[in-house]
Amino acid sequence: MLETLLPRNESTLDRVVRVLLGIVLLALVFVGPQTPFGWIGLVPLVTGLVGSCPIYRLMGWTTRKMGRGEA
Repeated sequence: MLETLLPRNESTLDRVVRVLLGIVLLALVFVGPQTPFGWIGLVPLVTGLVGSCPIYRLMGWTTRKMGRGEA
């Protein structure tokens, strides 16, 4: 069911970069300039953890390599 709603379309490298970017942006809320702009970091953090990007899905893009038996 979850795979139907949020199909994986991110490669491992894409996911790692998103999680790291999300953590760095969220850190801006608590340390450094303490700007609310850092809450935007939730978007790449969540999409990286889930492995699915809604924008990629709308555009029909994927960075994930398909293995055998996957469509």
